[in-house]
Amino acid sequence: MKTIALLIRSLAPAALLVFCTLVSPAVHAQSPVAQATPPPAAQPRSVQFPKPVEKTLANGLRVIAIERAGTPLVAAQLLIKNGAEVDPPELAGLSNMTADLLTKGTEKRSATQIAEAIEALGGALDSSARWDASRVGVNVMSSKIGPALEILADVVRRPTFKDDEIERLRQQTLDDLTVELGEPGSIARYVAARVVFGDAPYGQPLNGTPQSIARIDRNDVVKYHGRFYRPDNAILVLGGDISAANAFKLAQQYFGDWKKPAEAIPTLTAPKAEKSDEPRVVVIDKPDAGQAAVLVARTGINRKDADYFRGIVTNSVLSGYSGRLNQEIRIKRGLSYGAVSSLETRRDVGPFIAWAQTKNQSAAQVASLLLGEVSRLATAPVPDVELTPRKAVVIGNFARNLETAAGLVAQVGSLALYGVSFDEINRYIGNVQTVTAADVQRFAGSRLGASATNIVVVGNAQEFLPELRKQYPQVEVIPVAELDLNSALLRKKQQTN
Repeated sequence: MKTIALLIRSLAPAALLVFCTLVSPAVHAQSPVAQATPPPAAQPRSVQFPKPVEKTLANGLRVIAIERAGTPLVAAQLLIKNGAEVDPPELAGLSNMTADLLTKGTEKRSATQIAEAIEALGGALDSSARWDASRVGVNVMSSKIGPALEILADVVRRPTFKDDEIERLRQQTLDDLTVELGEPGSIARYVAARVVFGDAPYGQPLNGTPQSIARIDRNDVVKYHGRFYRPDNAILVLGGDISAANAFKLAQQYFGDWKKPAEAIPTLTAPKAEKSDEPRVVVIDKPDAGQAAVLVARTGINRKDADYFRGIVTNSVLSGYSGRLNQEIRIKRGLSYGAVSSLETRRDVGPFIAWAQTKNQSAAQVASLLLGEVSRLATAPVPDVELTPRKAVVIGNFARNLETAAGLVAQVGSLALYGVSFDEINRYIGNVQTVTAADVQRFAGSRLGASATNIVVVGNAQEFLPELRKQYPQVEVIPVAELDLNSALLRKKQQTN
C-alpha cells in the first residue's frame, strides 16, 4: 500500500486519471445511471414572512414597513396608483415617459448629480410605469437609507422635466419603438392588446407609438405629474433591516410636508375590454419576416378574482419548459425554440396570452396547437404526476421573489396597490397547494375557452395564409405598411384626394 501511495503522488493529474480508471474498475461500475424521469417534487415547507405594519400620514400618504433583519439592506418603493391606463389615447406612453424623466433632474440636482449621489451611497435608483401604477425604487445599505430616501423624495416631488431631457428621452423611445416594430413578436403583442381590449385603455401600447410619442410635450408631462403624483394617491413601502418606528420617522421627515392638492383625485372609468360578437383572426403580413410570431389572446381575470390561485396554477400547467405548450410545440414537434403563456392580472381584467415563434410555413399549425392545448385542459383532469411539479414551480417562483428586500417590498406593494390582504403572503403556499385537477379543468373551461380566443399571426403571409384560411375563413390580412396601432381598427385610414 505504501508503494502505491508513493506512485499516486508522483503521477501527473492526467496520468492519475488513467491510473485510477485502471486500478478501480469496480468503483466505476457502481457509478449511478442517469435517471430517466426526474424525482417527484418534495412537499413545500411552511414559512412565515414578517407582517407589514402601516400608517397613513396627515397628507394621505400610506406608509408600509416590513422589518426583516439578517442582511443589512433596505429597499424602498414609492407607488403612484396610476400608470398607463390613464394615458390620453392620443398621448399613449405619457406615464412611462413621465416616470423615466423623474431621475433626469430636479430643482437641486441634475441627472448626473442624481446618479453620482446614489452611486456614492452604494445604492441603485430606478423608476418606471406600468399598468395601474408608476413606481420609483431605491436599494441601499440600511445605514444609508436616510440619504437615499431624501433623493427618492426629491425626484418624486421636485422633477424639472427639462426640455433637453424630454427630447433625449423622446429620441431614445422612438429608436426603441423602431426596433420593436421591426420584430414579429413585438408587433404581435401590440396587435393582440388592441384585438382584446379595442380602444379601451388597456389596448393602448404602454410604451406608446411613434405617433403618440412625437406629440408629447413638456406641458403634457407636467400636467400628468401634477394630477397623479400626489401623497393621497401614493404608497411608500420600506422593507429589510429597518424598524417600523424608524421607517415611519423617515417617511414623515422626507414626505410629511408633501402637500396634498386641494382638488380631488381624478375619477376615472375602469378600463373595460370591448365585447366582440366573435373572436378575430388577424394576420399582419410582413414579407421580410424570417419567422412568424403566433399568438392567441383573450381576457383573463383581475387580481382580486376569486379564481386567482386556480388561474395561476392553470397557467403554470401550460407554460414553462415542462409546461404543455412547450412540450407539445418544441419538444415533441420541434416547431419552435419555446412556447409560453401568461395570465396577467391587473386592477381590471387583464389578458391571457399564449405564443410561440416558428418558421412561416408552420404558423397555421402552431396556431391550432396553441388553441388545442388550452382547450385540452378543459376536457380532462391534469394527472397528479403533472400537476404536482407545476404547482411546485409556482411556489418556487413565489419564494424566490421574496428572498431579497426589494422582492419583498415589491410583493407587499402589489398587494397594497390592488387592495389584497397582506395575510395572503403567508397563505400563498397553502392556497396553491389546495388547487385540484378539477379546479384546473373548470378554470380552463369557464375562463379560457377557445370560443372567445383571438388569433394573431405576424409573418410572411404567403407562406401560411392558405392553410390558415382553411381553418379560419374570417381571417383579416393587414400589410405591415398599413398597420396602425393607434386604433382598434389596426389599419391606417386611406388618404382621399
